[in-house]
Amino acid sequence: MKVAFATQDQQRVDAHFGWAKHLCVYEVSADGCTFVEDFAFGDNLAEDGDEDKLAPKLAAIGDCAIVYVAAIGGSAAARVVASGIHPVKVTGPDPIKEILEKLQVVLKGTPPPWLRKALLKGKEKTFDFDEEEVNQ
Repeated sequence: MKVAFATQDQQRVDAHFGWAKHLCVYEVSADGCTFVEDFAFGDNLAEDGDEDKLAPKLAAIGDCAIVYVAAIGGSAAARVVASGIHPVKVTGPDPIKEILEKLQVVLKGTPPPWLRKALLKGKEKTFDFDEEEVNQ
């Protein structure tokens, strides 16, 4: 699955989604992670209520399942969720490398329901009739 990180320095999750100068994208699995791309955005990202600045960011991470942010506004969070991306707020400027390592550990075990749902992004939905319980 692809995961994005809102960052100013490309090393830590230290940016508000709307003000992030970079969105770094990684492909993550239980077995490892690979850097995919860094999307750089201009310097005109001040808090101004300009919702149009979100469109290029949403387009850049459209195939991501998760975006890690230091903060995100309500309307931006709604647009991220509507795009099928799960926003995750970190408590401090956490190093991207550490988040990736922790995510891999969780993926090796039993991921929580929200993460299992995120893992399905971009995959065809199937239904296993053998697992369905029949109430009789």
